[in-house]
Amino acid sequence: MDEPAPSYLKVHFRLEAEDDWPPAGVESLWATDRGNGTVELANTPFFVRGVAIGDIVETSTDDEGTRWAGSVVRPSDNCTIRLIVLRDDGSAAARQSVLNVFHELGAGGEGIEQFRMVALDIPPNAKIGKIKRLLQHGVEREWWHVEEGCITDAWRTAEPV
Repeated sequence: MDEPAPSYLKVHFRLEAEDDWPPAGVESLWATDRGNGTVELANTPFFVRGVAIGDIVETSTDDEGTRWAGSVVRPSDNCTIRLIVLRDDGSAAARQSVLNVFHELGAGGEGIEQFRMVALDIPPNAKIGKIKRLLQHGVEREWWHVEEGCITDAWRTAEPV
């Protein structure tokens, strides 16, 4: 018997800008309802810091029915790493090539044209040392800028290889 597909909802995160970044006050992420006012995040954030796919987050609902994120109640073991792609001015082809090369190392992700960005989801079974080395290499070659949106102890302690 097939399991029913999960029903996704949007959960909204308030963002604090610093030096006009991020360029929005709210980011909405897809999530699945876990009950008891919690959700499990289902996509990689482009701007929210401190969360990753699979995190369980408490929420509250306002008078208009909007679900707002609160604290992470159970972090996943995933990392969120963001890149601003500089190569080829962050074209769709450049962003896709970045996603492809990191996919080969076990990372998922998605791109957004407006900001020339790629948001990577790095699960604990990804080749973290190789990913860190590639990230450093890309920074040195001026292919991209990197931001660690949400990292784990495994990320912190992994040596680039």
